[in-house]
Amino acid sequence: MRHCGVSVVVLWALLLPEGVAAQERDSIPGVTLGLVYETTYTPALGIRPFTPSLGADQAAAQVEAIIARDLRYSDRFRMMDSIPEALVGEGVDYSLWDRLGAVWLLTGRIEAAGERFVLDLEVHDVVYGRMKDSGRFDLPNPREEGFRMAVHRVSDSVVEWVFDEPGMAASRIAFSMIPLGSATKEMYLVDSDGENLRRITNHGATVLSPTWSPDGSKLAFTSFKSGVARTWIQELELRSERMIEPLRTGDHITPVFSPDGETMSFAVTSGARSGIFSYNIERNCCLTHLSGGRWNDISPTYSADGDWLVFNSNRLGTANPQIYMMPGRGGEADVISPYSFDRPGYFTAPDWSPTDAVVAFHGAIRRGTYHILVARVEERGQRVRQLTWEGNNEDPSWAPDGRHLVFKGERRWGKGLFVVDVATGNTRVILPGVDVTVPEWSPALSGG
Repeated sequence: MRHCGVSVVVLWALLLPEGVAAQERDSIPGVTLGLVYETTYTPALGIRPFTPSLGADQAAAQVEAIIARDLRYSDRFRMMDSIPEALVGEGVDYSLWDRLGAVWLLTGRIEAAGERFVLDLEVHDVVYGRMKDSGRFDLPNPREEGFRMAVHRVSDSVVEWVFDEPGMAASRIAFSMIPLGSATKEMYLVDSDGENLRRITNHGATVLSPTWSPDGSKLAFTSFKSGVARTWIQELELRSERMIEPLRTGDHITPVFSPDGETMSFAVTSGARSGIFSYNIERNCCLTHLSGGRWNDISPTYSADGDWLVFNSNRLGTANPQIYMMPGRGGEADVISPYSFDRPGYFTAPDWSPTDAVVAFHGAIRRGTYHILVARVEERGQRVRQLTWEGNNEDPSWAPDGRHLVFKGERRWGKGLFVVDVATGNTRVILPGVDVTVPEWSPALSGG
C-alpha cells in the first residue's frame, strides 16, 4: 500500500499551471456523497467491570479501559457507558441486560501469574441468552513495552468473535514529520489509538512514503540520506536498516511491498518521466519494468491477492494526475478515478483495501482543497463515493480491517492525523496539532 510523498507532490506541482485557485465546493462528476457501506446496524455493548484476583486490581482497570476504548474506536458497537450496580458481580442475568437494551455483554476476570497476568474473557449474546465465545489471554506486565499491543489483540478477538471479521486495534500507523529543532522529515510510528508516538529514523535527510511488509515486521520508505532518493528497509524489531540499490539511475520513490513479501514495486523518476518497476528484494535482483512512457507513473499499490496494481499517472496528456489500474505484472491500464473530459479533476495517493475491491485516494476538481474518495472496482465499472467534505483531507491509507482509513487532515483549528470509518462516517482525530506526511496503516501485528 503506497501513496504519493512530498517529492511526488512537488513533481505534480511542477506540471501544474500557476495561479490555480483553491477549490470551492465543486461537485465531482461521477461521485456520490456518502458511505461505502450504506446500511449498518450498530448493536449496544455493555462491559461489566472486570473482576480482579488479589494483586490484579490495577491491571484489571487498565485492561478494561484499553479494551473499552478499542471497541468504541471500532465503530461496530454502541457502547453502554453506565452499568447499574445491581448488574456487577458473578453470573449474568440476561433478562436484566436485555431490558437495559444491551445486545452484547463483555465480562472478564484477571489473575496475577507471577510478573504477568491472565485474562479470562467472555462475550455474551444477550438477545439469545447464551455465551457466544470466550478466550484465555496471557498478558505482559503493564510496565512492559508490549502490554498495550497485547491488550489490543484481545480487543480484535472480541470483534472477530462477534462479527467474524478482522479488527484493527493491534496495528500501528507510520508517517513522516519534522522533529522539533530539525528542518527535515523523519519517520514516526503511533499505535492505532494514538498512543506510543515514537521516532524510528535519524537520517538527517528527508524521509517519505512508508510502506509495511505484509507481516508487519519491516517498514520500507524513501530517503534522501545518500544524497538521492532511494528505498530503505528497516527491520523494526532489530532497528537495522539497509538501502535497496537495483542499479537504476534516477530517483527511486513511493515503494510498496507486494503481497508475497519478497517483491517490491516503486517508481523511478528521471527528468519529466517516470516508470514503475518491480524488484526482488530477497534476492537483490530482477528489476522488471511494469509501466511507463512519455508521462509520469508513480505511487503503486497492490490488490490483496497481487493480481492488480493501482497507480497515479498523467498519461492523458494533462497536468492533472488520475488513478489507473492494470494487471500486477504490467499491461494495459484503465482509469478508475472519476475522470470527465470537461472537468478532469486532480486525483492522487491511491491505496487498495486489504479486504475488498475498493481503492481509496484523495482528489478535487481543482488543485487546492482535497477530499477522501473511494472507488469500488467492479466488472461493470466503478462506483466512486466521497467520504469527507470538511477542511482539507489527503493521503488515505486502509486499516487492516478494511473499514477504517487514516489520513492527513486540516481544519480551522489546525492540522492532525484523522481516522474515518467508511461504514458509519464517524471521524476522529488521533493526533491533533501535528503536520504529518503520507500516513500508512500497518497490517495486524502479532508482536509487541
